[in-house]
Amino acid sequence: MTTFQELGLSPELLQSINNMGFEEATPIQRDTIPTALKGTDLIGQAQTGTGKTAAFGIPLIQKMDTKSKLVQGIVLAPTRELAVQVAEELNKIGQFKGIKTLPIYGGQSIVRQIKALKNGPHIIVGTPGRVQDHINRKTLKLESVHTVVLDEADEMLNMGFVEDIEKILENVPTERHTMLFSATMPKQIQNLAAKFMKDVLIIKVKASEMTVRSIEQEYVEVKERQKFDALCRLMDIHSPELAIVFGRTKRRVDELSEALNKRGYSAEGIHGDLPQAKRDKVLRAFKNNTIEVLVATDVAARGLDISGVSHVYNFDIPQDPESYVHRIGRTGRAGKTGYAVTFITPREIDHLHTIEKITKRKIEKRAIPSVSEAMEGQQQMALEKLMEVVQEDAFGGYKQTAVELLEDNDSVTLLAAALKLLTKEPDTTPINLTDEPPLSSKKRRPNSNRFSDRRRSGGTGKREGGRDNRRTGYSRGDRPNSSRDGASNRSAGRPDQSFRSQKRVREDHKNR
Repeated sequence: MTTFQELGLSPELLQSINNMGFEEATPIQRDTIPTALKGTDLIGQAQTGTGKTAAFGIPLIQKMDTKSKLVQGIVLAPTRELAVQVAEELNKIGQFKGIKTLPIYGGQSIVRQIKALKNGPHIIVGTPGRVQDHINRKTLKLESVHTVVLDEADEMLNMGFVEDIEKILENVPTERHTMLFSATMPKQIQNLAAKFMKDVLIIKVKASEMTVRSIEQEYVEVKERQKFDALCRLMDIHSPELAIVFGRTKRRVDELSEALNKRGYSAEGIHGDLPQAKRDKVLRAFKNNTIEVLVATDVAARGLDISGVSHVYNFDIPQDPESYVHRIGRTGRAGKTGYAVTFITPREIDHLHTIEKITKRKIEKRAIPSVSEAMEGQQQMALEKLMEVVQEDAFGGYKQTAVELLEDNDSVTLLAAALKLLTKEPDTTPINLTDEPPLSSKKRRPNSNRFSDRRRSGGTGKREGGRDNRRTGYSRGDRPNSSRDGASNRSAGRPDQSFRSQKRVREDHKNR
């Protein structure tokens, strides 16, 4: 066990960390912070959910000079959602030191960003396309930057941002401290490190230390048409405080969120086609517990860091093991246990076995939940609510009415009636979802890029992240080879051999 007091941090930082409720450093924080404070270039291999934002944020902020009005640190992130969340956490970490962190990303008014840049932020957290746009406009100057962080570097390379990243790094002084964080270590990451980093130290979080360890994992083998009823019954059994349901396509997310609301659940969906303002509104509602279920595609949920998610439901099995780990990593955070269940059709069992092999974790099979199990789960929740009221002893004004009721009714009858009123009985409102074809069980070619052999699903739903949508996850106005706000067009740099034409990229972006 390593506490933050042992890491040689300033009083201001320790005060912020204490206010944020951090006590024990996570493995990636324990190993990264002392090394980063020495100014050593490093690569942190860690999944989302292991505390890597604080791992690079704490040493980054410790080195900031608050008297300067110049940008001293820059963090590059693959998506606008992650950029916003990283900026929020850095502002919390630096709150007592007076650090100002500014997120910049596509989809937001560039005029507003230019104005904010003039207010002297110490740290910029941005998506590569928009950062490069500001550099081209000369509205962002990096001459005083002493620390660069590449967050989720493998995702940025998979999305075609390699060219932007290289150009950005060329605008930063060569005498700098560089930290790179990535869940995987493909050849392209190693090449980037060799080109832009010096005397690199690799810090790797062992698989046993990753988020997956604290998550109970199950799967249900079920026919496509039975999935939705099975999902509703499981949610009735579990009564999750906050749950995320993952769907494979944007159409699936739209239909699922509408269907869940018809069945009496409070649900909203997010995917790449939603305007940024709408996505922000939905995420705020979810974080504030105004809605209980968030339905999302992999792309829309990339980088989400929402505390309190107790359950993850993979309505559609993800395309690859990396996505599976990312999805279930939304729960089981900060030392808490989580639960994840995946629905698979009989033809998708090979994909499940692949996930088990890669994660080195046996996923337990559970039976399709029955209506009686769902009813029992809701009755149990009603009983717990009733006992909470009893323990709080806050029902004084109702005692006289209870006494009067008992004069004409026996206590068992009255208690049964109260439980019935509190119990949400399973809803059987008819629901029709468009069928999604099962994933192809075709084996991947040896040494193939994980995006290069993806097959596009049939039907009319546009897949986020399929073969014809390789460069997913970034937002309109934040593409590597074009910008709504006027960045110059250029070929998209790819981390593999699959270079594509400008025309094809534009067609892909329309399909998102």
